[in-house]
Amino acid sequence: MIRIKKIAVLGSGVMGSALSCHFANCGFDVLLLDRVLPEFLESSNREERNKVVNDSLQASIRSRPSPLFIKSFAGHIQTGNFTDDLKEIGGCDWIVEAVIEDLEIKRGLFEKVEKYRKPGSLITTNTSGIPIAMLASGRSEDFKKNFLGTHFFNPPRYLRLLEIIPGKDTDPEVVDFFMHFGERLLGKETVLCKDRPAFIANRIGVFAMSDIFRITQDLKLDINTVDKLTGPALGRPKTGTFRLGDLVGLDVAVKVLKGMRENCPEDKMLKELKIPDYLNYLIENQYLGNKSGQGFYKKTDEKDENGKRVILSLNLQSKEYEKPSTTKLDSLIFSRQTESDEKRIKGFFKMEDKGAELIKKSLLRLFAYSAMRIPEISDDIYSVDQAMKTGFGWGYGPFEYWDIVGLKDSISMIESLGMELPDWIHQLSAAGLESFYKKEGGKRYFVDWNSGNYLEVPGQESFILLDNYREKSPVYQNDEVTLHDIGDGVLCLEFQSKSNAIGEGILNGLLQSIQIAEDDGWKGLVIGNNSSNFTVGANLMLIGMMAFQQQWDELYFAVKTFQEATMRCRYSSIPVVAATQGFTFGGGCELIMHCDATVAAAESYIGLVEVGVGLLPGGGGTKEFAVRISDSFFEGDVKVPTLVKYFKTIAMGEVATSADEAFEKGYLLKTKDRRELNVRRNISEAKKEVLRLAETYVQPRLRKDITVLGRGGLGTLYTATNEIFKGRYASEHDVKIAHKIAWVLCGGDLTGEQLVDENYLIDIEREAFLSLCGEPKTMERIQYMLENRKPLRN
Repeated sequence: MIRIKKIAVLGSGVMGSALSCHFANCGFDVLLLDRVLPEFLESSNREERNKVVNDSLQASIRSRPSPLFIKSFAGHIQTGNFTDDLKEIGGCDWIVEAVIEDLEIKRGLFEKVEKYRKPGSLITTNTSGIPIAMLASGRSEDFKKNFLGTHFFNPPRYLRLLEIIPGKDTDPEVVDFFMHFGERLLGKETVLCKDRPAFIANRIGVFAMSDIFRITQDLKLDINTVDKLTGPALGRPKTGTFRLGDLVGLDVAVKVLKGMRENCPEDKMLKELKIPDYLNYLIENQYLGNKSGQGFYKKTDEKDENGKRVILSLNLQSKEYEKPSTTKLDSLIFSRQTESDEKRIKGFFKMEDKGAELIKKSLLRLFAYSAMRIPEISDDIYSVDQAMKTGFGWGYGPFEYWDIVGLKDSISMIESLGMELPDWIHQLSAAGLESFYKKEGGKRYFVDWNSGNYLEVPGQESFILLDNYREKSPVYQNDEVTLHDIGDGVLCLEFQSKSNAIGEGILNGLLQSIQIAEDDGWKGLVIGNNSSNFTVGANLMLIGMMAFQQQWDELYFAVKTFQEATMRCRYSSIPVVAATQGFTFGGGCELIMHCDATVAAAESYIGLVEVGVGLLPGGGGTKEFAVRISDSFFEGDVKVPTLVKYFKTIAMGEVATSADEAFEKGYLLKTKDRRELNVRRNISEAKKEVLRLAETYVQPRLRKDITVLGRGGLGTLYTATNEIFKGRYASEHDVKIAHKIAWVLCGGDLTGEQLVDENYLIDIEREAFLSLCGEPKTMERIQYMLENRKPLRN
């Protein structure tokens, strides 16, 4: 049985250092090695000899967004150099090569690796396109059978794709191991690739980007418009196409495209793509994108009327940088007014302006190109779609886009553009195929290009995708939630409001769902969804409207309902488990803090952020921190440092940028919550936790043993906030909010330390929240946040 305990990473460049950090995130010990600079080859000073590796690693750790879940994980990484320390790879179970993309350099390194690796250790390359067969040439039988490609995407912490590329001599057991290991222990979407140039994601993605470069020039569209149309309007990242080029590096993009063209002589569509003159202009002038300070876009020191830095964009015709102009294309206006990706994409195909023409041509050519690459780069369409979604951040893969547009209609449109389609597309269409994917019996299926039969999407037993349950009648539903039966006697409550903001519909749905679970004999409830973000928190617009209109009775009832909902999660007769990912802010954080357990995806960003809008956490969050402060006290504890630590977290609106950091900040507890590396597993793992808890679940009793510090604690916190105000680090209103938070955490104006119950703390929390709602400066903060989507510090 293959086991990985220690990993060696050879090469500490951007990718090598980032990989080392991610392996450390996942709990592994890492040995990171790189070369010795020529001027230090004769030096006996370890610091000088390790300068390359240490400088590279520190630069990676300092980069934003951080490659580490928490800073202390850097302690799992040991550094060294190839000259002195390559022998240390003998103690490693997996050796990852991540040096410069040069065949001879990589092969030379592998020759040295062969001398020191232990038999049976795994060796992989992070090459983005050099054939695995060429890299393995000349190596021993044991080396070859344990060697394959593991192509991570940068930054590896955040991009989920891991392409697995076996060579002809790779042991199938090693391939199977990495497919499972990458998904389960590294949190990746593992996709099996063939040893073809650029593998899957870069082969499709670079073609798609280059094709849009060409179509943009043909239609004489400006790059700002194209980035808007090929970004979120298509369900893709906001970088769009040209900003993505700047981000990747234009020299890198051109190198990959040239390599693909040289190594794929049979690829007709790729051969048709020429590097446009404007791209050659940028390369010749070393305008390579973000890393050189300018590329398609150029930042200036000039500020606009809103105080934002002016960013110029390249006019592709004149090759001059210009301020972005306002484009009034109907397709652009339509994209802003339509929330549904599918409706937006279908709508573009009914429009006739240049923006719609760009989208239609680029998608139709993407369909044709992807179909022609089957089975060259992959034996199934599902792998192609998953590679594009997890490697390039697309909301849909090529064949999923094709299903949205419609298979039969697209075929005729593709042929009208003079493009070829492979025989298998025509054969499946003639046989009556209407879509590449279908859902049936709570499972998703994709069509096998060779037989025309539908095959089950792999791994569904480990993932719960709520879209697969929509054909069944929900157990309960309102405008903002759907309650699903996810099997084995477990329910799942899915938020469905805009940004999953928690309003009246979600709160009523939560209360109703717990009641259904209790009354109808369900084993328990999962609160989770498959959206990018669990929830952005309470519906601020609703709170703001009631405060602006001074509807105090309605606001009192709304806050009380929120508190009742979170407390029902804590004190129901069935286990309630949350499954989080992405933003878990404000009310969402309060909600999960009251659940019996939380399965938090590693990339969960959790925090009580209410101070940013002039409020304190009023859905039980401040109360819950008072409970956690009390539970942290121990015999002989001076207590005040613990109080100050938790107070600072709320008063500064601190957000944990990973599940691991959420444990450090007290939002998650190791006694009941846990991290899940693979975001697609969080709901299924939460379901398992419900079933585990249900076996011996006893309804909890209301807490009456909460220690609060009263005036003694208040005095300390008031003094600290007043000193911050005097130092001009906080405004007068910041201090007022901080005092309200301190009031709740300390139990109010009590003469000294004493025990209180949760209901008492809930009442004073609600009172403090409502009093802040009536403050003019809080109303200013709420209005500013709603209008500008960023906090006002007044």
